[in-house]
Amino acid sequence: MATQLVRLRHMPADELEEIHALMEEHDIEVYETSAGSWGISMPALWLRHDEQLPQAKALLDAYAEERFQRMRGEYQALKEAGKARTFLDIARENPVRYIAYVVMIGALLYISLIPFISLI
Repeated sequence: MATQLVRLRHMPADELEEIHALMEEHDIEVYETSAGSWGISMPALWLRHDEQLPQAKALLDAYAEERFQRMRGEYQALKEAGKARTFLDIARENPVRYIAYVVMIGALLYISLIPFISLI
């Protein structure tokens, strides 16, 4: 019986490719399910043979730690070079969206607080 190995929702494509390559390198048979036509199903990577589960889990744990260290190193290098994205960079990339979000948050706060403000 197949066993779910990894959920794929919000997983970057490069990470999925690396996991596929890792499993192929160690002769672990996996298959991928999609989110379906409406995107409501759980996309996942499944293990075909249950007896390979301990090996697959050990490989994924080692991979996750290695990727974490690599991504942290890349972020630190970008941060030291002054090229890491900040909140202001994100706001500058799409100022219309930023202003729209601020207006929506303000409207929600106003609607939520007006009953209490009118009591004062």
